[in-house]
Amino acid sequence: MDGEALRQNVTNVLDTLSQNRYKNSAPARLIAVTKTVSPAVIGLLKPLHILDIAENRAQDLLEKLPKIAPEFRLHWIGRLQTNKVKYIIRHVCLLHALDRMALAQEVDRHAGMAGSVLPVLVQVNIARESQKAGLDDSEVKPFLQRLKGFSNIRVKGLMSMMPLCADETQLTAWFRRMRVLFEQMENDAIDGIDMEELSMGMSNDYAIAAREGATMVRVGTALFQP
Repeated sequence: MDGEALRQNVTNVLDTLSQNRYKNSAPARLIAVTKTVSPAVIGLLKPLHILDIAENRAQDLLEKLPKIAPEFRLHWIGRLQTNKVKYIIRHVCLLHALDRMALAQEVDRHAGMAGSVLPVLVQVNIARESQKAGLDDSEVKPFLQRLKGFSNIRVKGLMSMMPLCADETQLTAWFRRMRVLFEQMENDAIDGIDMEELSMGMSNDYAIAAREGATMVRVGTALFQP
Protein backbone atom coordinates (compact mmCIF):
# COMPACT_ATOMS: atom_id res chain seq x y z
CA MET A 1 0.00 0.00 0.00
CA ASP A 2 1.34 3.46 -0.88
CA GLY A 3 1.50 6.36 1.52
CA GLU A 4 -0.89 8.60 -0.40
CA ALA A 5 -3.69 6.01 -0.43
CA LEU A 6 -3.21 5.47 3.29
CA ARG A 7 -3.22 9.20 3.96
CA GLN A 8 -6.51 9.58 2.09
CA ASN A 9 -8.07 6.65 3.95
CA VAL A 10 -6.96 8.04 7.31
CA THR A 11 -8.37 11.45 6.39
CA ASN A 12 -11.70 9.89 5.38
CA VAL A 13 -12.01 7.95 8.64
CA LEU A 14 -11.06 10.93 10.80
CA ASP A 15 -13.54 13.13 8.93
CA THR A 16 -16.26 10.54 9.48
CA LEU A 17 -15.48 10.43 13.19
CA SER A 18 -15.56 14.21 13.40
CA GLN A 19 -18.97 14.25 11.72
CA ASN A 20 -20.40 11.54 14.00
CA ARG A 21 -19.65 12.80 17.50
CA TYR A 22 -21.63 11.68 20.51
CA LYS A 23 -23.47 14.74 21.86
CA ASN A 24 -20.78 17.35 22.64
CA SER A 25 -17.93 14.87 23.05
CA ALA A 26 -14.62 14.94 21.22
CA PRO A 27 -14.43 12.62 18.19
CA ALA A 28 -13.86 8.96 18.97
CA ARG A 29 -10.19 7.98 18.97
CA LEU A 30 -8.95 5.93 16.04
CA ILE A 31 -7.20 2.64 16.79
CA ALA A 32 -5.63 1.28 13.59
CA VAL A 33 -6.02 -2.49 13.40
CA THR A 34 -2.69 -3.63 11.97
CA LYS A 35 -2.97 -7.39 12.51
CA THR A 36 -2.65 -8.12 8.76
CA VAL A 37 -0.33 -5.19 7.98
CA SER A 38 3.44 -5.23 7.51
CA PRO A 39 5.81 -3.15 9.68
CA ALA A 40 6.63 -1.04 6.61
CA VAL A 41 2.99 -0.03 6.17
CA ILE A 42 2.58 0.50 9.92
CA GLY A 43 5.49 2.93 9.70
CA LEU A 44 3.50 5.05 7.22
CA LEU A 45 1.01 5.82 10.00
CA LYS A 46 3.56 7.72 12.07
CA PRO A 47 3.75 10.90 9.94
CA LEU A 48 -0.06 10.85 9.88
CA HIS A 49 -0.03 11.03 13.70
CA ILE A 50 -1.84 7.70 14.07
CA LEU A 51 0.15 6.00 16.83
CA ASP A 52 -2.46 3.68 18.38
CA ILE A 53 -2.30 0.28 16.66
CA ALA A 54 -3.96 -3.04 17.47
CA GLU A 55 -2.81 -6.64 17.16
CA ASN A 56 -4.35 -9.99 18.09
CA ARG A 57 -1.64 -12.63 17.56
CA ALA A 58 1.24 -12.88 20.00
CA GLN A 59 3.74 -14.31 17.52
CA ASP A 60 2.97 -11.67 14.91
CA LEU A 61 3.25 -8.93 17.51
CA LEU A 62 6.64 -10.13 18.73
CA GLU A 63 7.95 -10.34 15.16
CA LYS A 64 6.78 -6.81 14.34
CA LEU A 65 8.00 -5.09 17.50
CA PRO A 66 11.70 -4.72 16.53
CA LYS A 67 10.64 -3.30 13.16
CA ILE A 68 8.28 -0.54 14.26
CA ALA A 69 8.95 2.78 15.96
CA PRO A 70 8.79 2.80 19.77
CA GLU A 71 6.31 5.70 19.65
CA PHE A 72 3.50 3.34 18.60
CA ARG A 73 1.07 2.38 21.37
CA LEU A 74 0.09 -1.27 21.13
CA HIS A 75 -3.47 -2.37 21.90
CA TRP A 76 -4.47 -6.01 22.21
CA ILE A 77 -7.78 -6.93 20.58
CA GLY A 78 -9.38 -10.33 20.15
CA ARG A 79 -9.54 -13.26 22.52
CA LEU A 80 -6.32 -13.75 24.50
CA GLN A 81 -5.30 -17.25 25.58
CA THR A 82 -3.99 -17.40 29.13
CA ASN A 83 -0.76 -19.06 27.98
CA LYS A 84 0.00 -16.08 25.73
CA VAL A 85 -0.26 -13.43 28.46
CA LYS A 86 3.42 -13.70 29.40
CA TYR A 87 4.48 -12.84 25.84
CA ILE A 88 2.48 -9.63 25.45
CA ILE A 89 2.24 -8.21 28.98
CA ARG A 90 5.26 -5.89 28.70
CA HIS A 91 4.34 -4.51 25.30
CA VAL A 92 0.61 -3.69 25.41
CA CYS A 93 -0.77 -0.36 26.60
CA LEU A 94 -4.41 -1.52 26.75
CA LEU A 95 -6.02 -4.96 26.72
CA HIS A 96 -9.44 -4.61 25.04
CA ALA A 97 -10.67 -8.15 25.61
CA LEU A 98 -10.83 -9.12 29.28
CA ASP A 99 -13.66 -11.64 29.11
CA ARG A 100 -13.21 -14.16 31.94
CA MET A 101 -11.86 -14.50 35.46
CA ALA A 102 -9.12 -16.99 34.52
CA LEU A 103 -7.66 -14.43 32.13
CA ALA A 104 -7.92 -11.67 34.77
CA GLN A 105 -5.99 -13.81 37.23
CA GLU A 106 -3.24 -14.56 34.71
CA VAL A 107 -2.95 -10.94 33.59
CA ASP A 108 -2.79 -9.78 37.21
CA ARG A 109 -0.09 -12.35 38.00
CA HIS A 110 2.15 -11.52 35.05
CA ALA A 111 1.66 -7.77 35.40
CA GLY A 112 2.73 -8.12 39.02
CA MET A 113 5.83 -10.03 38.00
CA ALA A 114 6.60 -7.26 35.50
CA GLY A 115 6.10 -4.61 38.18
CA SER A 116 3.31 -2.94 36.25
CA VAL A 117 -0.42 -2.27 36.27
CA LEU A 118 -2.13 -3.12 32.98
CA PRO A 119 -5.13 -1.06 31.84
CA VAL A 120 -7.93 -3.31 30.57
CA LEU A 121 -11.40 -3.13 29.07
CA VAL A 122 -14.05 -5.69 29.94
CA GLN A 123 -15.55 -7.33 26.87
CA VAL A 124 -19.35 -7.43 26.67
CA ASN A 125 -21.27 -9.68 24.26
CA ILE A 126 -24.17 -7.26 23.98
CA ALA A 127 -25.68 -9.04 20.95
CA ARG A 128 -25.42 -12.39 22.76
CA GLU A 129 -23.76 -14.20 19.87
CA SER A 130 -22.97 -17.78 20.86
CA GLN A 131 -19.72 -17.84 18.85
CA LYS A 132 -18.29 -14.68 20.43
CA ALA A 133 -16.54 -14.14 23.73
CA GLY A 134 -17.64 -11.58 26.26
CA LEU A 135 -19.93 -11.19 29.23
CA ASP A 136 -23.68 -10.86 29.13
CA ASP A 137 -24.62 -7.34 30.16
CA SER A 138 -26.19 -8.71 33.35
CA GLU A 139 -22.81 -10.21 34.34
CA VAL A 140 -20.77 -7.04 34.00
CA LYS A 141 -21.33 -5.45 37.41
CA PRO A 142 -20.60 -8.64 39.42
CA PHE A 143 -17.47 -9.20 37.32
CA LEU A 144 -16.26 -5.64 37.93
CA GLN A 145 -16.87 -6.03 41.66
CA ARG A 146 -14.60 -9.08 41.68
CA LEU A 147 -11.89 -7.26 39.73
CA LYS A 148 -11.57 -4.37 42.16
CA GLY A 149 -9.34 -6.51 44.37
CA PHE A 150 -6.75 -7.11 41.63
CA SER A 151 -3.79 -4.83 42.29
CA ASN A 152 -2.08 -5.20 38.89
CA ILE A 153 -5.14 -4.65 36.68
CA ARG A 154 -6.90 -1.34 36.22
CA VAL A 155 -10.28 -1.44 34.50
CA LYS A 156 -10.66 1.55 32.20
CA GLY A 157 -13.99 0.76 30.57
CA LEU A 158 -15.86 -1.64 28.31
CA MET A 159 -15.50 -3.14 24.82
CA SER A 160 -17.93 -4.81 22.45
CA MET A 161 -18.03 -6.27 18.91
CA MET A 162 -21.24 -6.31 16.89
CA PRO A 163 -22.49 -8.88 14.35
CA LEU A 164 -21.22 -8.21 10.84
CA CYS A 165 -24.56 -8.91 9.17
CA ALA A 166 -26.75 -6.61 11.25
CA ASP A 167 -28.57 -3.66 9.72
CA GLU A 168 -28.15 -0.07 10.87
CA THR A 169 -31.27 -0.05 13.05
CA GLN A 170 -30.17 -3.12 14.98
CA LEU A 171 -26.57 -1.92 15.25
CA THR A 172 -27.76 1.42 16.60
CA ALA A 173 -29.81 -0.36 19.27
CA TRP A 174 -26.85 -2.50 20.39
CA PHE A 175 -24.42 0.42 20.46
CA ARG A 176 -26.95 2.46 22.42
CA ARG A 177 -27.34 -0.35 24.95
CA MET A 178 -23.58 -0.46 25.36
CA ARG A 179 -23.46 3.27 26.07
CA VAL A 180 -26.26 2.93 28.63
CA LEU A 181 -24.40 0.07 30.32
CA PHE A 182 -21.17 2.09 30.30
CA GLU A 183 -22.89 5.04 31.96
CA GLN A 184 -24.59 2.78 34.50
CA MET A 185 -21.23 1.33 35.52
CA GLU A 186 -19.79 4.84 35.68
CA ASN A 187 -22.63 5.97 37.95
CA ASP A 188 -22.21 2.92 40.19
CA ALA A 189 -18.67 4.15 40.97
CA ILE A 190 -17.22 0.76 41.96
CA ASP A 191 -14.00 1.24 43.94
CA GLY A 192 -10.91 0.75 41.80
CA ILE A 193 -12.90 0.71 38.54
CA ASP A 194 -12.71 3.57 36.03
CA MET A 195 -15.19 4.07 33.21
CA GLU A 196 -13.18 6.18 30.78
CA GLU A 197 -13.18 4.22 27.52
CA LEU A 198 -15.92 2.57 25.47
CA SER A 199 -14.27 0.64 22.63
CA MET A 200 -16.76 -0.33 19.92
CA GLY A 201 -17.09 -0.04 16.18
CA MET A 202 -15.07 -1.49 13.31
CA SER A 203 -14.70 -0.71 9.62
CA ASN A 204 -18.28 -1.59 8.70
CA ASP A 205 -20.01 0.21 11.58
CA TYR A 206 -17.60 2.67 13.22
CA ALA A 207 -19.61 5.76 12.23
CA ILE A 208 -22.69 4.42 14.02
CA ALA A 209 -20.60 3.43 17.04
CA ALA A 210 -19.06 6.91 17.26
CA ARG A 211 -22.45 8.55 16.97
CA GLU A 212 -23.81 6.36 19.77
CA GLY A 213 -21.01 7.03 22.24
CA ALA A 214 -17.83 5.09 21.46
CA THR A 215 -14.70 6.80 22.78
CA MET A 216 -12.49 4.67 20.53
CA VAL A 217 -13.07 2.67 17.35
CA ARG A 218 -11.00 -0.20 15.95
CA VAL A 219 -10.59 0.19 12.18
CA GLY A 220 -8.54 -1.93 9.81
CA THR A 221 -10.05 -2.55 6.37
CA ALA A 222 -11.24 1.03 5.88
CA LEU A 223 -7.66 2.23 6.44
CA PHE A 224 -5.63 -0.34 4.56
CA GLN A 225 -7.73 -1.02 1.47
CA PRO A 226 -5.92 0.24 -1.68
